[in-house]
Order: sequence, then structure tokens, then C-alpha cells
Amino acid sequence: QVQLVESGGGSVQPGGSLRLSCAASGSSFIFSTYTMGWYRQAPGKQRELVASITGSGTTNYEDSVNGRFTISRDNAENTVYLQMTSLKPEDTAVYYCRKYPNSRGLGAYWGRGTQVTVSS
Repeated sequence: QVQLVESGGGSVQPGGSLRLSCAASGSSFIFSTYTMGWYRQAPGKQRELVASITGSGTTNYEDSVNGRFTISRDNAENTVYLQMTSLKPEDTAVYYCRKYPNSRGLGAYWGRGTQVTVSS
């Protein structure tokens, strides 16, 4: 059982910044071992990958956010972050934290999400 709790969402103007946090907890969860990711879902659209980060720090970004968003992690605190800058209205969505499954395809978990709204 793993819990992922997102925080830091809110409403900002275009061009603004926001930092999301995802705190992980639970039994038998070696946080530093697993890839973590941020996804987002806008109303009427499919959930999409925003960014991911491996335990060793290798990152991957969706093209539309590359250069604007930065994913990072603090393994000592079991927390993954998403620093969002130069926000656009198109970034408006519920943002979800995900723990990727292990090599056996087990142990994938989702947070409940945090709302990010970018508008004038």
C-alpha cells in the first residue's frame, strides 16, 4: 500500500510559476528505487505524461513543457517536485503524481491530483 499526496496547485496568471509536490508514503516502498512521474488531465481529454524522473535522476519531458517545467526529487524526503514556469492557459489541468510499476509490472500507484488553473 502506497500513498501519493499532491499539493501546491492553485490559480495563476499566464507567465506565472507554481511548484507542485508529491509526498510518498507506505509500507515496503523504497522510494529511491522507482521512477516517478507527473501526469495531467484536462476536462474531456486523456491523461498525459508531463515529466518523469528515475531514481538516479534521469528526466524526460513532454515536448510542450520542455524548457518550462523541471521535475526533481528528494529521496531523503520521499518527495517529487514539478517546478512550473512560464505557465500558459493550455497548462490548465489536474496534475497527478504516479509511482511507476516495478519490473514485474506491479506496484503502480496514482495520487488523487491537484488542480492547476492558468487564466487572466
